[in-house]
Amino acid sequence: MKASGPTLHLLCGKVAAGKSTLAANLAAAENAVLITEDTWLAALFADDLQKPQDYLRCTAKLRRAMAPHIVALLDAGISVVLDFQANTMESRTWMRHLLSQTDADHQMHVLMSPDKVCLARLRSRNASGQHPFTVTEEQFHQISAYFVPPTPEEGFKVLCHDEG
Repeated sequence: MKASGPTLHLLCGKVAAGKSTLAANLAAAENAVLITEDTWLAALFADDLQKPQDYLRCTAKLRRAMAPHIVALLDAGISVVLDFQANTMESRTWMRHLLSQTDADHQMHVLMSPDKVCLARLRSRNASGQHPFTVTEEQFHQISAYFVPPTPEEGFKVLCHDEG
């Protein structure tokens, strides 16, 4: 069901939980603009992304550049599906800041896929070569250690997608 005004859709879930697939489906269903972090990071910073610290530095630059554009789209009445990970309180703080600059509604989609499902998807994704980044199983576990689902205190409108 499409909201009456613009909506910012946010995605929280481990690597290969299905965030990008859900994001594409939401964008198509709502005729929304899809903004995908991995696509932008690959286009702008692929050569600079070697370590987790590189990701943090590059995504911070990307977020600073994209924030006014995202707010402008929402203020123009255009819904946005933000395919950026909302897996940490820090990333959600940035998303909350976006929302504070607009009257747009929001929906936090939380994908609760079990690790075994994510790992199977990750293997398939890596084998296909279609994703801009290859993530090893070791990296999956390292990245997953930072995963923190949103809490009620954060004030997001949460919709859980549970495959467990």
